[in-house]
Amino acid sequence: MAEQSFQLYDTTLRDGAQQEGMVLTVEDKLAVARELDTLGVGFIEGGWPGAVPRDTEFFRRARTELDLKHAVLAAFGATRRPGVPAPVDPQVRALLAAETPVITLVAKSHTGHVRDALRTTLAENLSMIGGTVRHLVHAGRRVFVDAEHYFDGYQLNREYALAVVRTAAEAGAETVVLCDTNGGSLPDEVAAVVAETRALTGVQLGIHCHNDTGCAVANTMAAIDAGAVQAQGTAHGYGERCGNADLFTVIANLVLKRGREVVPLERLAGLAASARAIAELTELPRSAAAPYIGESAFTHKAGLHASALRVDPDLYQHTRPELVGNAMRTLVSDMGGRSSIELKARELGYDVEAGSDEVARAATRVKELESNGYSFESADASFALLLREELTGAPRARPFEVESWSVSVFGGCGAGGPHDEAVRTEATVRLSVLGRSITATGHGNGPVNALDTALHAALDPCFPALARLQLVDYRVRVLSGETGSSAAARVLISYQDGNHRWGTVGVDANTTAASWHALLDAVHYVLLDDPARPVLAVGATEPLEPFRP
Repeated sequence: MAEQSFQLYDTTLRDGAQQEGMVLTVEDKLAVARELDTLGVGFIEGGWPGAVPRDTEFFRRARTELDLKHAVLAAFGATRRPGVPAPVDPQVRALLAAETPVITLVAKSHTGHVRDALRTTLAENLSMIGGTVRHLVHAGRRVFVDAEHYFDGYQLNREYALAVVRTAAEAGAETVVLCDTNGGSLPDEVAAVVAETRALTGVQLGIHCHNDTGCAVANTMAAIDAGAVQAQGTAHGYGERCGNADLFTVIANLVLKRGREVVPLERLAGLAASARAIAELTELPRSAAAPYIGESAFTHKAGLHASALRVDPDLYQHTRPELVGNAMRTLVSDMGGRSSIELKARELGYDVEAGSDEVARAATRVKELESNGYSFESADASFALLLREELTGAPRARPFEVESWSVSVFGGCGAGGPHDEAVRTEATVRLSVLGRSITATGHGNGPVNALDTALHAALDPCFPALARLQLVDYRVRVLSGETGSSAAARVLISYQDGNHRWGTVGVDANTTAASWHALLDAVHYVLLDDPARPVLAVGATEPLEPFRP
């Protein structure tokens, strides 16, 4: 059961939405809220009703479309305006109209901001805080107060910053959240200010940190160690400028490093899955190196590391990846040796020993290929095929043979004139499946797309397993040592096969040929794992016999 006294507060849908490039629809916001609820956060800040029309609509729809099992929805807004009573202030009325159990108010705690941004007196600002909190509490809402610019304000005028905290608490605020709004504080400073504020006021405190010094998570942990009982953050550390504290990292740190079960262990095991789901909804790239949940978080490359990991995975890992729903990965490269090959082979399901001749051959072949431009770090499928050859000591079994392939690009003037060219790409492949020749043509927005389409057209009717294979990423790099258009190229292609994502690699002086090699590896890899069963070749009248690798 999650720790009841500690408050995990997510502000992805409000503060995180200020991330450059993030545009969330109401449907997106509802979907993200469901993911956060599944993870087990305590509070989800949905946005600023009254100020942002999309947020107003979100709260309206949330009343009937969100069935939260764990989290409590919070609306965010400002205190009343100077000289305007809280009951008639439009912003305050919009907060109540959102009908959320919790309302979070932002309040100025920095004297310079009170005078220059609010353009009011210090006394009026305290009256705005106290009056708004009392009005909302009287209306039956739980109220949190975000003391904006608190750490800078504390250094400038400690007594006034403390007065803001006391005023909010005395009016009925449940938690006063100390905000490092500019993100310029360091952990020792945050810890000292939180401890002093707590000792001088006796108020229940929270922490909200931005990442402008790269210390948002560290500052959050320091504040919690100093007595803060609410941690605010965002998924993936989303937010304006350098972002906010990454709540995923904070959660894992609290559970695994501090022994505080702020989410149940079974929900912690869904952390990586929730992170992936939210990244897909926001359509923002995830950091492979993100702590705990990144694809590289438990990935090992150097031979020394791999050798130690073969003995005990804990020697180079600070925690077990399965606790957060991640997995250990081994990268195969010329930096690794036999231990890396053994670990990768075991990861792929092969039972091998580091000292075996097969592993030695595979390690030698990897080093030779990488010296010629190959890279297997992001090409698990190509490595699996290579390994299969070395383990069996025989050339790769092929469920089909390539007779020929070609790509044509046609250009011409479009309706708009000579600069409005209509470009078409057509690929033709001729393959042999169990002695039967198959020719297929594909069209696409480029050679790779056209070849991929042609391969599917030729092989999907014969090998149903290929129908789910989807090309999702394509990267090409000119290899060092050559310059100009004649340089050799390395092509890396990523695929989605159901819920499984993997990659292949091809190298050739011709970029299209390198791409073709990578495409063929993808097809062979699928048919290696799923014994190819040709069902009916083009032109055949009877089903083909099953292919036996």
